[in-house]
Amino acid sequence: MKIALIGYGKMGRMIEEIARSRGHEIVSIIDIDNQQDFDSDAFRSADVAIEFTAPTVAYDNYLKAWAQGVKVVSGSTGWMAEHGEDVRQACANGKTLFWASNFSIGVAIFSAVNRYLAKIMNKFPQYDVRMEETHHIHKLDHPSGTAITLAEDIIKNLDRKTEWKSLTPDPSPKGEGGNDASKPLPQSGEDGRGLLRISSFREGEVPGIHSIRYDSDADEITITHDAHSRKGFALGAVLAAEFTKDHSGLLTINDLFDF
Repeated sequence: MKIALIGYGKMGRMIEEIARSRGHEIVSIIDIDNQQDFDSDAFRSADVAIEFTAPTVAYDNYLKAWAQGVKVVSGSTGWMAEHGEDVRQACANGKTLFWASNFSIGVAIFSAVNRYLAKIMNKFPQYDVRMEETHHIHKLDHPSGTAITLAEDIIKNLDRKTEWKSLTPDPSPKGEGGNDASKPLPQSGEDGRGLLRISSFREGEVPGIHSIRYDSDADEITITHDAHSRKGFALGAVLAAEFTKDHSGLLTINDLFDF
């Protein structure tokens, strides 16, 4: 398969390594300093472009790739609020985007467990739920796209939660200030139980940790996904590209793993 890379940071380089190890050809690499290469025969020859950039440029990258007839796999987050409907319309009209907030196989499994646990917890109102997510200090969006996806899945499956709210990250280590999980938030409803709280932390070079906690007076149930490196994300992105080559429309991680 011929692959183009859009974005050539740490993730782009790791995707390149894994793609080559699986026998794929990298035909074009586009970064901030060679945007003109979107309009090139090399880029147009790609079966799929894999895009990992920033929220401010991701949607424009989709448009540039689609204009050249190239399908896109993207892990960029933060663009959905402004351009989600535009992307849905484009994919309904023949364009292809495989988008995931997280390409890790482990996170896909974790997400399925999260949905199932939320359904179970509908029967046990004594448990309240909250979430914590930790990423490296270079990650600009908070909460993470993965945390938002997990939160929205909880809200869809747990009747007593109606919205999520994020604690604003600060530079303090956990437990030393405004990032503490006990920090109060505006309430949703009379008792605040309709609110799902997401606490965000940015520390060192952490690839990503997501924990969902169901707490009652009697006990606490916690599920956690702790990424050891970015390799799982990169492998998932290449698997998604292999899938996207022969599929079209707006695709998700659930299509890939059939959850």
